[in-house]
Amino acid sequence: MSLKDSTIFKNIFFDFDGVIAESVDVKTEAFREMYLPYGEKIADKVVDHHIHNGGVSRYEKFKIYHKQFLNQDISQDQLNDLAQTFSKLVLEKVINAEEVVGCSNFLDKYSTRLNFWIITGTPTVEIEQIVEKRGIENHFKALCGSPKNKRYWTEYIIKENNLKRHETLFLGDATTDYDAADFSNIHFALREHHENMEVFKDFNGIRFKTFTELEKEIQKYL
Repeated sequence: MSLKDSTIFKNIFFDFDGVIAESVDVKTEAFREMYLPYGEKIADKVVDHHIHNGGVSRYEKFKIYHKQFLNQDISQDQLNDLAQTFSKLVLEKVINAEEVVGCSNFLDKYSTRLNFWIITGTPTVEIEQIVEKRGIENHFKALCGSPKNKRYWTEYIIKENNLKRHETLFLGDATTDYDAADFSNIHFALREHHENMEVFKDFNGIRFKTFTELEKEIQKYL
């Protein structure tokens, strides 16, 4: 959706990893660690897929990696075990990850004026723990994670809360974020970092590295 001079943002959807917290590398390295026992080439394939498909549920990724790279079908019990191992590797590191510069100030400044939600590929039960531990839960109307995907959540929140699409902005760093924003016909702003530069090299919309930059970019729409 293109911005107009008359656009006023009232609702913001936030991805978490790479948008609120500098935690993208944590999950990348966790995937590498889990697949390194199968060899460097397999681990490299896993990492490459993960980087190009940020925001996809880890459950979906495990099924893909075992089927495509290991030629293995895995049971639900095996999938749950893999997800539990992954969670143990990343949970504390994500809780303690540095914030994206300026995020806390942005949340403090605007969460009483605007409506904020988190939409993430992280399991809902896990993102609830992370956000509570980081002490930012009061800024958000709801925390929405997997197993539902981001398209589901954008539509659900918009319809459940009777939001106007042209007043809604998705802050994301992954293709799934952009896809959900496009699917729901809402605005999108890209949080840039070293892992998504190639993926979004042709993106021409709003870009930001810090929330100070974001605020400058969207100031006239707030």
